Formats: sequence, structure tokens, C-alpha cells
Amino acid sequence: MKKIILFVFISLQFQVFATDFNVVNYGAKADGVTKDTKAVQAAINACTKNGGGKVIIPAGKTVVVGTIYLKDFVTLHIENGATLLGSPDYADYTTDTHYNTYKNEPHMDRCLIFAKNAKSFAIEGYGTINGNGSPKNFNTKGANGRPMLLRFFKCNDIRINNITLLNPAAWTSAWLYCNEIAVDGIKIVSRVNNNGDGLDFDGCTNVRVSNSSFDNSDDSICLQASNADYPCKNITVTNCVFTTKWGGMRIGLASRGDFESVTVSNCTFHNIKDSGLKIQMNEGGEMKNMSFSNLVMKNVPRPIFMTFCQQRAGVDMPKEMFPMKAMHGFIFSDIIVDNRELDKNSAFFLTGMPNHYINDIQLNNILMTVSGGGTKEDASKEIKEYTLETLGNWWPEFSKVGTLPANGIYARHINGLTVNNVHVHTIAKDARPTIVFDDVKNGNVFNVFSNRKKISKKQFVKK
Repeated sequence: MKKIILFVFISLQFQVFATDFNVVNYGAKADGVTKDTKAVQAAINACTKNGGGKVIIPAGKTVVVGTIYLKDFVTLHIENGATLLGSPDYADYTTDTHYNTYKNEPHMDRCLIFAKNAKSFAIEGYGTINGNGSPKNFNTKGANGRPMLLRFFKCNDIRINNITLLNPAAWTSAWLYCNEIAVDGIKIVSRVNNNGDGLDFDGCTNVRVSNSSFDNSDDSICLQASNADYPCKNITVTNCVFTTKWGGMRIGLASRGDFESVTVSNCTFHNIKDSGLKIQMNEGGEMKNMSFSNLVMKNVPRPIFMTFCQQRAGVDMPKEMFPMKAMHGFIFSDIIVDNRELDKNSAFFLTGMPNHYINDIQLNNILMTVSGGGTKEDASKEIKEYTLETLGNWWPEFSKVGTLPANGIYARHINGLTVNNVHVHTIAKDARPTIVFDDVKNGNVFNVFSNRKKISKKQFVKK
């Protein structure tokens, strides 16, 4: 009798102090068909009420859910071989999960996993979160829409480790005004639908992304500042691999707030349709102090694309544009570019605005191989300015200007530009100069080579 009482006592103690909360024990069928949203949420609620622990999606199971809410001290642990699968029904995604901050895109307001004002939570494991985001399930027709996979709003201390994020119907993630974020060892595959961004950090601070791979239908990593009260600062990205139909990293566009202290290092970019590093200040914030080093890019048409102009990007942006502040303090160093398989539009493109210059840029130790093929007409081409009139209602994209009059570097409206130890090889003959400075003040060029021949200062165009 004493043994039975002792066993019951120990069992009760284990239940009270348990830190693992298997969703099957909360009623999840985990059969890949039944919608287990309530069971998974019940496990999360029990976990946070307990003071924290792991909510387990067990190995070999597929658990289907609509919107679920992460809470304080909860680790969502998706075991190796397990899948958390988004419901294919748009009605299963709730409407109290904030909204997409970009204009003209309310069809992306909903999401699969949401957290608000939560602290110290995590998503981990070697399993998969699959958004089930095929256009046959999620599109913009009628009352349908395209939910994001993850959205976190004003949260602190977030960890995402060793997880695969697959097939979102829109962005993979939106992090709004969060602090202390670490992302490590994840894989994102987002090609099944449109606008498949990877990690979008909006007004976030103290962010570390490392050892991860990205395969996206849109920008792989975005740094944004849609609210002037929330800067985007203290960001590091390292040891990552990028491929995408659009941009490897975009910094800016949504830019009411400030950007500061960003480093990107030891990354490879390949088979990218638009740009490797896309740095764009539009909406009145200040951007400064960024370093990009030890990067390899293959088949990346614009390895560096910088614009300083005026355009409204955010849904909350007033019609009256804010006065433009500043972009300054950028170092790009130790970069290898191999674009021999692409067309002639493979140059670095850096442009400020008349009377609103980008200040203090360094380009150091760069090796570029490009296809060449530029003509005399290309060399004499005048490049349009990015203005509200020329942009209309769209972003400052390269398509607005087309082929550049340089095969290596085209820089315009810059104050303080140093180019040092740059080698450009053209596969085919190219009539364009290697470097063009257009309204560049305090520009300096040292040790620049075209097809292994050193270029004198007289051989690059300075308008």
C-alpha cells in the first residue's frame, strides 16, 4: 500500500513540475488532416502557466493548425521528423495578429504563429514548420488572402534555432519592434507563392543571424524601420548562404526610423535576380555605420545597389514626406563577384540625390568578373534620377534606370567615396569605362585594374 501511495505521489509531483508538454497529451490527433489548433494552444497555455518549458510536436507526426499564439517562457520544440503544418483554410487564421506594415498589401495581414508583448520564447528542433502556402490555398481572389508564417510584435528575448521554415503563403516572418533576437542554423525555403521574404526585422535591436540558408521568392533578409520611434540597430549577419528571385539583403525601403550599426560578414550569394546588398533610404530616417566584408557573389546582377531618394513605403506613412536626413558611413571590403554568366547589367550602383548626398563610402579589395558587352551608346547614357515623379507609386528599382554607363562601378551624388584595390575583368569587349563618378565630391581612386591593366585617374569618367 505504501508503494502505491508513493508511486501516486511521485506521479503527481512529475505532472506538477513537468517541463515537456506533448501536444498529443492535450488532444492533438497529429494525423496530418485533423485541425489541432485548440490542442496545440492548450499545450502552450499550460506551458506558460507552469512557468515555462517545451511544447513538443512529436517526431513522425504532422500537426495541422490555424493561428496559434506563443507566450512567455515557451519553447516550441518540433522534433526531427515532425511537421507543424498550416491549415489550407484562410478562415482558420485570426484577425488579431497586427498587420503588414507595407502599403497596398492587406492580404498579408494574417499569420500562422503570433506573439505579442511576449518574453523569452523560442522555436527550435530539427523539424519543419510548413505554411502550406500554395496559391491554390492562398491567393488574393475574393475573401482569400496570404498569411505570413511568423509575426512577433514588441517581444523580447527570442530564439529560433535549427528549424526549417517551408512554403509560407507570403513572408516567412515579420519581427516588429522586438529586442534581443538570435537566429541560428535555420533553413528557409520560400518559393511556393509570391512575396516570399525570409527574415524581416522592423524596428528591431540587438539581432544576430548566423549559420543559416535562404532560398526565397523575395528578399531573404530585410532590415526596416516603419516607425520613427523604433530604430533598427545593432544587427549582425554572418556565415549565411543566400539565393533568391529578388534581393539577398535589403536594408531600408520602409525607413521612417533610423538604422545604425549593421555588420554582414562571411556570406555567399548566388543566383539572385535583382541585387545582393540593396540599401535604400526613403522615408526620412538616418542610416549610418555599416560594414560588409568577406562576401562571395555569383550570378548577382547588382552586388551593391544603394539609393537615397523619397518614396512612401509604409501603410502608416503620412502623405506629407518627411525631410530627408542622411546616409553615411559604409565600408564594403573583400568581395568577390563572378557575373560572367549574366548580361551587361552587373555593376555596383550607388546613387544619392541632388543636394542630398550619401556620405563616406569605402570600396576596398574587390574582384569582379563580368560579361561585358557594353556599347558606346551605353557609355554615353544619361541616368534618370529617382524622384517621386519618376517612381510613381513604386519602389526605387533598377528597372527605372536600366543599363549603366560603367561596367564596374557607377556612383552619383556621393560625398567622400574611396575606391581601393578593385579588379574588374570583362569577358567580352566593353566600350564603357570601369568606373564612372557623376557628381561625386571628394572621390579617391587607388589601384584600380581593368583586365589586369592599371587604370590611371584620367581613365575613369568624372562628370
